[in-house]
Amino acid sequence: MHTGQDLPLQNSGQPGPCNRSIFLFVLFSILIFGHPVLADSSPGTAVLVEVRGAIAPAVADYFEQSLSKAQEAKAELVILQLDTPGGFDHSMRLIIKQILNSPIPVITYIAPGGSRAASAGTYILYASHLAVMAPTTNLGAATPIRVGGLPGMPEEEPGSDKEQEQEQETVPKDTLQRKMVNDAVAYIRALALRHGRNVEWAEQAVREAVSLTAQEALAMGVIDLVATSREELLEQAHGRVVTMEGGARVTLSTSELQIVAYPPDWRTKVLAVLTDPNVAYILLLLGIYGLIYELANPGFVLPGVVGGICLLLALYTFQILPINYAGLGLIVLGISFMVAEAFAPSFGALGIGGTVAFVVGSIILMDEEGMRISLVLISTIALASLGGTLWVLGRVLAISRKKVRTGKEEMVGSIGQVMMDFSGEGRIWIRGESWSAASSTPLKKGQKVLVVAQDGLLLEVKMVEEETI
Repeated sequence: MHTGQDLPLQNSGQPGPCNRSIFLFVLFSILIFGHPVLADSSPGTAVLVEVRGAIAPAVADYFEQSLSKAQEAKAELVILQLDTPGGFDHSMRLIIKQILNSPIPVITYIAPGGSRAASAGTYILYASHLAVMAPTTNLGAATPIRVGGLPGMPEEEPGSDKEQEQEQETVPKDTLQRKMVNDAVAYIRALALRHGRNVEWAEQAVREAVSLTAQEALAMGVIDLVATSREELLEQAHGRVVTMEGGARVTLSTSELQIVAYPPDWRTKVLAVLTDPNVAYILLLLGIYGLIYELANPGFVLPGVVGGICLLLALYTFQILPINYAGLGLIVLGISFMVAEAFAPSFGALGIGGTVAFVVGSIILMDEEGMRISLVLISTIALASLGGTLWVLGRVLAISRKKVRTGKEEMVGSIGQVMMDFSGEGRIWIRGESWSAASSTPLKKGQKVLVVAQDGLLLEVKMVEEETI
């Protein structure tokens, strides 16, 4: 029981121990827990990765780096904005593996209007956690193509006995092409089942190379959304449930995300240039010709340095690109034959054979559609090489017809001048040099003589009859 004397102490302006403790506890709680609360209230980010052009090794590397950066930045979402005619199967599968194993949902967005997701782009779209297209875009035509098209594809006229069979089985009869198509069908069906998309159309896109517009794809369940802009995409994607690795289902919260673009860095840009088949092809030729020139002219240095660098860059590129090593071998063999023509003339056999081997090797060097070396570039280099070979051959033939101008053969028939009077043996000037000479007739100083034979260092001469007027 408190007495009245305690009351003034309770109502005084000084805070009591209990109030002070409560104040410190509240202040401590604000300092400790306030910052995370403020951080959580800030909007998250959606990383934007733009890909335009063929799906190549540089694109796969760029996407992998961007996905890693997005994970480090704890982004909520990755938007892959795509416009591609297709590309390398190997690069496409690397991107798909990254998407399937990503802890962050990946939305593939075919945009802007007029873009497409053909061939490899269709597979990437099917692999994404959310597939979105802008109006006036299209996808499809996902049949794997070998160099040279689809050999063996039957073309039966309507009403033939095999018409019904062809409607049921559109796979080419060529065994290798059939294996490629069946593998692609199984791959895209697995991707479609993973995200609950239209499996039947996916198979048609591979077997029959069919395509769809954005509205048709939405109606058939091939894609999830049609959005005119990235902002509209985020609005429509809000609340959608996607399936992640291991079957986990995640509900997207995208209404307040800020889009942050991850442009390609200098490394990706350089890799994109180096992995261009035409650039890699030119680097290979510069490397080979540079080293050959250096070996033929030791000490020149510059051709050897440039050739070595170009050859190493070309080999680095070729270990990334899916090249045909038989084609590479034919190119090297062809260049070797053309160079050998200059050192061991075979009247065109080595030169022409080398040109043929070079052209064939260049054509089959790249095996995948969309990544072949330009025929104009191949033709230009082949014609230049053939022209060089023919020029060397012409020079060899012209030189073989000329009179020998060195050694003993050159001296016979030359005109000299007697240095001192002599009979039998003496000295003469010839070609700015003093030579011992023998004559069957006496000679006088200043007379001109003709060399008729040579025996070691002794010249046999005779007097030149001077013309009289």
